[in-house]
Formats: sequence, C-alpha cells, structure tokens
Amino acid sequence: MRVEIWSDIACPWCYVGKARFEKALDAFPHRDDIEVVHRSFELDPGRAKTDIQPVIRMLTKKYGMSEAQAQAGEENLGTQAAAEGLEYRTRDRDHGNTFDMHRLLHLAKERGRQDELIQLFYKANFAEERSVFGDDERLVELAVSAGLDADEARKVLADPAAYADEVRADEREAAELGANGVPFFVLDRKYGVSGAQPAEVFAQALEQAWDSHSPLKLIQQDDAEACGPDGCAVPQN
Repeated sequence: MRVEIWSDIACPWCYVGKARFEKALDAFPHRDDIEVVHRSFELDPGRAKTDIQPVIRMLTKKYGMSEAQAQAGEENLGTQAAAEGLEYRTRDRDHGNTFDMHRLLHLAKERGRQDELIQLFYKANFAEERSVFGDDERLVELAVSAGLDADEARKVLADPAAYADEVRADEREAAELGANGVPFFVLDRKYGVSGAQPAEVFAQALEQAWDSHSPLKLIQQDDAEACGPDGCAVPQN
C-alpha cells in the first residue's frame, strides 16, 4: 500500500507531522508493506531564490501579526517539535524559496534516497544554524549526506529545468485532490489526512486504509485456454 505525503521544507507542521506519522507507521503491523512517497508542495512558489528573510519578519508581513505574536508562535512550535523528539530553533531562522530542494528530492526519489534527503532538509532548516536558502553548496552537502552523488546534485541545481516538470506535476495533483495546505497525506488513493494530526489519528487512518485495501482477486477456471511463457494452449478435439 502506498502513502503519499505532500509537504514543503519551509513548513514546520510538515516537520512535526512527518514525525507523528512515522511514530504511527513504526507501530503498524504491516509496516514493511507500506511504500511512502514524498510529493512537492511550495508554500511560497512566487518567491525569488534570492529573496531570503528572517522567519519572524516573514510572519509579521504575511499574517499581519506583531513580532511578539510571531515569536510566541515559534516558541509553541518548538514545544510541539520537542514533544516528538525533534530539534527546533525558535530564533534566528530564515525563510526562502524551496523549489531547488524539491527538484533534488525528485532526483533522490529516483535514486531511492528520498526519505533520507527530506529528513536532512528538515533538520537543516529547523534545527541547524547554517541556512539552506541561497546556498547551492549547502544543498549539495546535504544531498551527499543522503547518499547522492555530488556532481549529479550540482548538475540538477545548475539546470533550472531539471525535475521542474515533476515538481509542478505534484503541485497540480495536490490541487486536484483538494489540498490547499500541507502536510497532506493520501493513503492508497482512498483516504486523505490533512495537517500534523496526532499519531493516534495516523494509526487509525493506516488501519482503515489497510482494511479496505485488497489485492486483485483472481477468478480462474483450471481448464481455460491461455498463453504463457511456454506458448499457447492448443485446443484438443
């Protein structure tokens, strides 16, 4: 069964939600039969790559709140993250365009290292001092830490068209599915879970999706003619 997660590296609730989902997944009896795929969603797709600003300033401008309110929100997020065993810097973080990170995540998906890379991106953005925005070599370092080839990662970053169509396709699909925010979890293309829900909610969703997920049932007659690797059955008189 497949679980698809639409998220953005700049989204703190995606960082927290991933940890809560994984807590439920780790306890799920059919864990080894679940495929998790990360899909692209940009919260600020119109932001230029060079437009980088402090998170607090971004929040006050975007939501019309005071700096004190914005900082209080960050402190609350830090508490929520800590409850999930996550590090979270509540001060001096910055905000920028995430398009290049999403493009690298599609490369990582092809190489079987997507989950490793997205977790490194989250940790770098929310827990580490060095910014992930506007610094291609920083992204290359993280890609290498996830098991990707440095030259291949640099090649993707140097070509704005590389994996751009894949990112946009994910974003169009999110809109078609009715996702106007992230994180957004889709289980077996039958059930959707919006937001960083408690682990218990994810556990219930996994159980429900699994119970309704059934493999192809074969209706077969032993004497029915068919073709196979050894040829086709010849009718006998």
